[in-house]
Amino acid sequence: EQHSFPIFTTEWGADEELLLIEGADTFGMGNWQDVADHVGTKTRDECEVHYLQVYVNSENWPVPDMHQKFDMDPDAQAARKRQRLAQRVTRVPAPVKAQKPMTSQPANHEIAGYMPGRLEFETEYENEAEQVVKDMVFNEEDTPEEVDLKLMVLEIYNAKLAKRLERRKFVFERGFLEYKKNQAQEKKRNSREREILGSMRVFAQLQTQEDYDKFVGGLLKEMELREQIAQLQEFRANGLTTLAQGEDFIRDKANRSTVRHVASRDSALSDRRGRPLSQRSGIDEIPSSRSIVSIPAKPAPPVRKPANPLNIENAEGIHLLTVPEQKLCSTLRILPKPYMIIKEQLLKEHARQGGLKRRQAREMIKIDVNKTGKIYDFFVELGWIQNSDA
Repeated sequence: EQHSFPIFTTEWGADEELLLIEGADTFGMGNWQDVADHVGTKTRDECEVHYLQVYVNSENWPVPDMHQKFDMDPDAQAARKRQRLAQRVTRVPAPVKAQKPMTSQPANHEIAGYMPGRLEFETEYENEAEQVVKDMVFNEEDTPEEVDLKLMVLEIYNAKLAKRLERRKFVFERGFLEYKKNQAQEKKRNSREREILGSMRVFAQLQTQEDYDKFVGGLLKEMELREQIAQLQEFRANGLTTLAQGEDFIRDKANRSTVRHVASRDSALSDRRGRPLSQRSGIDEIPSSRSIVSIPAKPAPPVRKPANPLNIENAEGIHLLTVPEQKLCSTLRILPKPYMIIKEQLLKEHARQGGLKRRQAREMIKIDVNKTGKIYDFFVELGWIQNSDA
């Protein structure tokens, strides 16, 4: 404390200057957090700014200005001593009790090669930039052309360092190193949202954090609105007029899908267990001639009522279809856009082979085989496709 008088600035005492130089020499230039811990009364930013202003940017570089004089009031200096002593006491870190990690998880240096103590990465942007200037020396016998060339190389090196700092700052500001937090957010999103965010991440370099968040939020909102519109269109196509009916429709649709999945799974398990052919096909074993007389005739299966035609007057792409095609789509309950895709695939395959069979059309179009057959017959009737089965 007897050396707490200032020598370069009023905010720094001589003992703090010595601790600053000693810390920089011990921990290396750039490790300002360790230097600040060694000084004890200054923060990381204060140590860095003070060193750059007093030592690096000095007019007498590499020596600071040694001819400054400060006239401080003894009472003010005593108050400053007490304040510094209080700062030293409050800055002593409390002992941290070591805790055993509950799970084995990768650290920052294992994921991104990041070293938190140095605030650097193991592999930086333009990582080989120092190779050009590491052996550079300015000699007195250098010609002016050689000096200019060396200065130009240093300018290129400084430009690379500026880009490196800019990219490092971008990573820190956007929180890309917080992989646990980012993973938790990714798990809350569906696959479609993750796909959009992944494709739009390239625009983050061109926008601020606030603008980028607003941009991505708008895209996600648009996707949500499009899904809601598609759902409402599905309700209208099925003759539903209220949201309550729509909720019942979605619930019944999910139940039908679950029942269909369970039935197909049970059927596959039964086939693998080797049931008799009569049981696998759903037909009773062939009875004897005596039992044939006593078996009553089975009633004929009820005729299935065809589905009502689909109203496609306001559907997207309706103007691209002819009147017969519109009638076909309405009867088969197919929207114009999927119909145009089916039409394009069938006609391309017909042009490539010079003909198209019904079986080939059914293999290409993965929808109801009856609908595919009717579309195929419609194209054959109009002469668009030549039937190769004949």
